[in-house]
Amino acid sequence: MQTSKSFPALILAAVSFLAAPAIAAGGINDNDHAALAQYYEDLADETKVKLQQNKALLEEYEAHPYYFGRQGQDIKSHSSANIREYEKILRQYLKQADLHKKMFADQENRAINKAKINRASDTTIIR
Repeated sequence: MQTSKSFPALILAAVSFLAAPAIAAGGINDNDHAALAQYYEDLADETKVKLQQNKALLEEYEAHPYYFGRQGQDIKSHSSANIREYEKILRQYLKQADLHKKMFADQENRAINKAKINRASDTTIIR
């Protein structure tokens, strides 16, 4: 009997999930490729800032290792690991931004092609 009571709730949850618009990163609709490209470019810019901060810290350590005392080696290895990770993340964000730019361009081309097709089908031939 308990399954019969929960079955309508399960159906309702499934229908509401299918009816809801698709939401991507940052609350942006999955089909808004221009906004998604901008979102990933913004994330890439933030990552570049963090990357530059870690590179500056590493350069400071390499120029003046005696300033850092016993934690110097930890700072050096931690900064190096952060640099590698931020470079990896930056590549991923730029790849995603490029992908969404291409998808937006394809979407625009399809809209233009549909307009051309619709215009051609609306013409009538008078004889």
